[in-house]
Amino acid sequence: MVEYRDKLNDMGHEGIICPVMEELARGERPELMAQIEKEHWKAKKEGGFIKWYYGAIVESDAILVLNFKKGDIENYIGGNTLMEIAFAHVYNKKVFLLNPVPEISYKDELLTMTDKVLNGDLSGLEA
Repeated sequence: MVEYRDKLNDMGHEGIICPVMEELARGERPELMAQIEKEHWKAKKEGGFIKWYYGAIVESDAILVLNFKKGDIENYIGGNTLMEIAFAHVYNKKVFLLNPVPEISYKDELLTMTDKVLNGDLSGLEA
């Protein structure tokens, strides 16, 4: 996330990520990482991450979904990200997917809420 936030900023966009996610990317907060590995749901709840992203989305113009391979699923989009896409959609924010929509049970919903699939190319973002 940090890498793509920096790329967006270099392109003239104002990319943001949750500060706690940036701390984790730097290897900080090992106690939180341990909690995430043991009780991910509890870390999400106690950290208020869903609410943080909701607020950030409401204040943004668009979201960029970084949908990479997870396990056996290409271009994976999980439950949290599905909710974030829905938040953006109902607030009329643009939804960009970095990679194609995954073959997943809620593919129709993803297709409905996605404005543009970038196929890995950030130059497809509107300035």
